[in-house]
Amino acid sequence: MSRIGRIPIEIPPGVEVHISDTNYVQVKGPKGLLSRQLHPRVLVQRHGSTIEVARRSEAKLDKSLHGLSRTLIHNMIVGVTTGFEKQLEIVWSGFRAQVQNKTLTLQLGHSHPIAYEAPEGLEFELNRTIITVRGLNKEQVGQVAADIRAVRKPEPYKGKGIKYVTETIRRKEGKS
Repeated sequence: MSRIGRIPIEIPPGVEVHISDTNYVQVKGPKGLLSRQLHPRVLVQRHGSTIEVARRSEAKLDKSLHGLSRTLIHNMIVGVTTGFEKQLEIVWSGFRAQVQNKTLTLQLGHSHPIAYEAPEGLEFELNRTIITVRGLNKEQVGQVAADIRAVRKPEPYKGKGIKYVTETIRRKEGKS
């Protein structure tokens, strides 16, 4: 049995969870509303203030979906209560970023500025060289942060580019 899948999910006070017969899960909390259609081979049941996820059989697909489904529901509950954030750092003195409304404008040494519009439910915050991506949906926050990083990945010689704050760049020695 999946070690992650068998852990019950606690529903904190102030969070409403609705589960339909077709495995459509809707979570509403203080920060907003998230919904997701789960795979039909997974059983999602609510028991008072906890949610339990089970699988229909011991098939390989069912085993792989068991822990995944539990984690997706847990991330939805965490998202509507506290939210998620990723921080990116711009490394190099000539690189600039600017936030206007919901648009992040990056000047990273290209011939033109790159504008990145925040998708619905996400917001950008800029503190000098630190870009913070905040939102309710963990997948969306991670994907947007990865897209911004992909504009100018950090290079191994001087380390310039956009990197995650927690990321360490393996440096190479220059030509001698």
